Amino acid sequence: MPFASLQESNEQLCSVLGFEVDTINSVQFSNHTGYEHWKGQVLTADELNVLYEGIKLNDVNHYDYVLTGYTRDYSFLDMVVDIVQELKRANPSLVYVCDPVLGDNGAMYVPENLLPIYRDRVVPAADIITPNQFEAELLSGRKIHSEKDAVEVMNLLHSMGPDTVVITSSDLPSPLGDQYLVALGSQKKVRTDGSMVTQQIRMDIPRVDAVFVGTGDLFAAMLLAWTHHHPDLKMACEKTASVLHHVIKRTMTYAHEVAGPNRRPSPAQLELRMVQSKADIENPAVVVNAVIL
Repeated sequence: MPFASLQESNEQLCSVLGFEVDTINSVQFSNHTGYEHWKGQVLTADELNVLYEGIKLNDVNHYDYVLTGYTRDYSFLDMVVDIVQELKRANPSLVYVCDPVLGDNGAMYVPENLLPIYRDRVVPAADIITPNQFEAELLSGRKIHSEKDAVEVMNLLHSMGPDTVVITSSDLPSPLGDQYLVALGSQKKVRTDGSMVTQQIRMDIPRVDAVFVGTGDLFAAMLLAWTHHHPDLKMACEKTASVLHHVIKRTMTYAHEVAGPNRRPSPAQLELRMVQSKADIENPAVVVNAVIL
């Protein structure tokens, strides 16, 4: 299953699940930005276009999926949309999965000028989007204070283009208590008779007292893979969230062992234990269940 990843990580994850991946790094950094210091380059539209032209000249620009994540450049996103539209003209069934990385916890950590292009060009071109609550609020222009608000925001995002919207994390209270965070998803499908049906789900995911970098990338990559294997949103989200649970649990066990008793793990110790989680990525035991709303 050919697949293009225009982001800085997670191509290995989809390769493990049987996808042939062509990767273009949207940024080339010394390390992720959760560390105190980082150095590197941000890919621009011109540089992306040169790489894509090389792919076209060799007639290997035939893809079933495109995945994009973190970037810091407006022109890069503009070029991404042009490329996705060209690829969709060649393959109308191509699925574009977009993780609209803008920020979290009420603050943007990319340039503010990326919001309009995400809202006006990128999201309308996408088939699946995976914002967190803050990003969903920015893109929709609506605040989320309740599950009803979240459903309305997902419906607004549907109206912008994507058939599948998953809010990967939120501040909403979980019926299971404050040790859980709430994620929500919505998928619009056309029945064989031509009518439209919408499936909406909620997941209560065990909360972990630590800051991880890369969980959003992991979620988007796993959702791409599991929606391919399981067109049903409920099962795809359960497997995706369960992979995250297993990876995070293994990471925390390792981090606490290395940090030692009563010491808070460092960013280096909290690097996601991806290689060690290969079996869970390939065949996750489902430990997070989704409730249909």
